[in-house]
Amino acid sequence: MSIIKIEDLQFTYPGADSPTLDHVNLEVEEGDFLAIVGNNGCGKSTLCKVLNGLIPHFIEGDFAGRATVGGENTLHTDVGSLARRVGYVYQDFENQIVRPTVLDDASFACLNYGMKDYLQLGREALARCGLQGWEEEYIWQLSGGQTHLLALAGAVALGPDILILDEPIAQLDPGHADRIYGVLRELNETYGKTIIVIEHHTEYIADYCKHVLLLRNGKVAWMLPVREALDRVEELQESNIFPPQVTIAAWQLQKEGKLNRKAMLPVTVAEGKRAFSSLPRAKRDRAESEKSFGKPEKEPVVAAFRDLSVSYRTVKGEPHVVFDRLNLQLHKGEKIALIGSNGAGKSTLMKLMVGLLKPSQGTVQLNDRILNKIKPEQLSRQISLVYQNPEEMFIKDSIRKDIAYAMQVRQVENWEQRTEELLRRFHLQELGERDGRLLSGGQMRRASLAIGVALNPGILLLDEPTANLDIATRKEIMRTLNDMKEITETVMIATHDMQLVCEWAERIIVLYKGRIVGDGTRNEIFGDEALTKQVGIRPPEIFSMGRELDENALCYTVQEFLQMFEGGGADDKKTVRKYTG
Repeated sequence: MSIIKIEDLQFTYPGADSPTLDHVNLEVEEGDFLAIVGNNGCGKSTLCKVLNGLIPHFIEGDFAGRATVGGENTLHTDVGSLARRVGYVYQDFENQIVRPTVLDDASFACLNYGMKDYLQLGREALARCGLQGWEEEYIWQLSGGQTHLLALAGAVALGPDILILDEPIAQLDPGHADRIYGVLRELNETYGKTIIVIEHHTEYIADYCKHVLLLRNGKVAWMLPVREALDRVEELQESNIFPPQVTIAAWQLQKEGKLNRKAMLPVTVAEGKRAFSSLPRAKRDRAESEKSFGKPEKEPVVAAFRDLSVSYRTVKGEPHVVFDRLNLQLHKGEKIALIGSNGAGKSTLMKLMVGLLKPSQGTVQLNDRILNKIKPEQLSRQISLVYQNPEEMFIKDSIRKDIAYAMQVRQVENWEQRTEELLRRFHLQELGERDGRLLSGGQMRRASLAIGVALNPGILLLDEPTANLDIATRKEIMRTLNDMKEITETVMIATHDMQLVCEWAERIIVLYKGRIVGDGTRNEIFGDEALTKQVGIRPPEIFSMGRELDENALCYTVQEFLQMFEGGGADDKKTVRKYTG
């Protein structure tokens, strides 16, 4: 039975030249686990906001057509009533947390609806979402993954039949991501909830979802069972969706005639092992993949942490220690990836470097200056931080004004010309007059990067630069990062995106519980199984696939994996690079 039915739906944002949703027709069956995919800006979030009534009741625009949820027309049903049918966890889920303690927040929506058993409903929702035992804790004691689960619990407490999650694991480490999807599977299979996720991580789609809906230019291209959907490699790539690396590798080997062309492509490592095990292997030098990723010559130190300790007070219990006597040096010209689980201290380290946080003990040094008593605004020409949530970078009512702002107030010569140059560099010319907070996730990322480099900082810090991005926008960010030498000398990224780490970083620093437990090249980090298990690092899927076939293999890209086989990847290297980076 269809729980969602959409007929000839159209929606156009104010001032937009074309509709974001264009004659959409769709039915979703009760109990489905549906992934919505498509390039940034194709209408995924807009479609989901129609289902919970935000469009058109709160977000105005030209609305036509019909959307029904559980038989109720969303156009004629108020948002409060729809919230009890459609629970929504937004991309910026932290904004859904409004109360100081866990149970207080989980039960808050039920209290607002006047439910006498609101506390019990909150407790049940927390138990379903894996937060039992945390009821009396303060929300700031939670990790990023737990905070996401709390936002989900707040939606679950109202008892909706449908749960929508927008990019549920975009900013989470693998352990927390697995936990989120495990909870969603139980809500789907045990409690019969219809789950809809907007997702770019196709390896999770392969493991957890039942159907995939592809949106293209505001239209439904198709809706198919997961296996059939992920088998459409070329069509997905044309819509900037990155199928699982295992699937891309098998697709390429099929093209080369090494695998049966009629067989369904593998979508998991286990399926890949069965598909690839019988193929003849080529001899390969273990060190070959590290040639372009070796340790660079040491340049002068541009930033240093000396015996640094950071802790903050808690309402109850002992002070929370983030760093305890940490020592670290960063060198000019380095391309550094900072990795570790949520709560390991990555964002804290970056905020210390730009002066937003001060150490409890020890010093932070930037270009021979001790930062302990220097104001952040005095450092803006030397170092810049692009925040994890790009909307925090926007303070004006247009991107053009946001990019120009820092240059204007510091009276930078030719600031108007530089603003136009940055709009062109980051492909934002047509969006210059748009409010940054109303853009798609990928557009926000590009705009926030433009703001971050406006003052030509010598050091650029990026917190999760590829989160929430489709493959095309992700590749744009990658190209921009590779071109950063023209703009800034030293770049550090904090990320859970291991493909980005392996393709871009020359130095990888691993944080675990506020300590540096790894510092080296990708072979030194990902080749150390004890380290990856300790920290919960998950290398790219193709790395795991290679290890399943050969425990000594170190493959970080699909192209490197294909070279494990005789003649593999040689016939169409340009095509492979197009699809894998």
